[in-house]
Amino acid sequence: MSRRKENETRVSEFLLLGITNDPGQKQVLFWLFLCMYLITVAGNVLIILVICSVPHLHSPMYFFLTNLSFVDICFTTNLIPKLLVNHVSRTWTISYPYCLTQMYFLISFAHMDTFLLAVMALDHYVVICNPLQYLIINIITPQLCGGLAILVWTCSSLISLVHTLFMSRLTFCSSAQEISHFYCDAYLLMKIACSDTRVNQHVFLAAVVLCVGPCVLIMVSYICTAVAVLQIPSAPGRRKAFSTCCSYLSVVNLFYGTVLRIYVRPDSFLAQDTATIMYTVVIPMLNPFIYSLRNKDMKEAMKRLFSRGSKFS
Repeated sequence: MSRRKENETRVSEFLLLGITNDPGQKQVLFWLFLCMYLITVAGNVLIILVICSVPHLHSPMYFFLTNLSFVDICFTTNLIPKLLVNHVSRTWTISYPYCLTQMYFLISFAHMDTFLLAVMALDHYVVICNPLQYLIINIITPQLCGGLAILVWTCSSLISLVHTLFMSRLTFCSSAQEISHFYCDAYLLMKIACSDTRVNQHVFLAAVVLCVGPCVLIMVSYICTAVAVLQIPSAPGRRKAFSTCCSYLSVVNLFYGTVLRIYVRPDSFLAQDTATIMYTVVIPMLNPFIYSLRNKDMKEAMKRLFSRGSKFS
């Protein structure tokens, strides 16, 4: 009995198996992930700088977009640098404390994404369906925006903390130290645990439901928004409204499509490397392009910022 207990608690690190075992493919993936990470950071930092530098963009919609860009930077920084360092050092291990820390921030930033997308959908609904209240009465005040942002960050951190605390109670056998991916995921850790994971599975299911809830809210708000847009008498007004909503709907479809594919059917998790890469790397990289290329205000603000910079140079 004591030997079994010793085997269950002697795990100090895990082995990350990654996406592939082929050396050539690993080299290609290293440069691919490095380029995508640099583009993600540069693009999202540019979004933040443009919004902060242009007073015209100091509105609730762009305030939440700034939060989303910052979360995307943190989300990828939590995962990709460790992957790149492991590739350079040829060491594919991750310590137990680092693994739990990585899982904590992964869950936290993922929930922030879901909540922020829901808040942004509600903001679009108010802008299009109640424009007079939005512009004249200023129904969404800076205080309300700050309060919603604090609520999003606090709730996401608490949800992730619950996950991490329950995960820290699990024991792992010394013979089961391999994680079949390039980062620590809650579901994969439950798969290799030696102790009872029923409570963790219930917490995991609750987290999935919490992600689906904002998704339903987003769908309902955009259906109502689409109905309101179709009632706009002028064609240019309809095009502008649809253009604003389409960029955010693109992000929502990409994010929730990959998340639901991975976590609603977690038994097929290991066969969904493409969806996982989309979720962890590609979507945060694409977000700045979607927001800037599909948004007229952002394009004009970028032109002003770059022209101002060229004059100073």
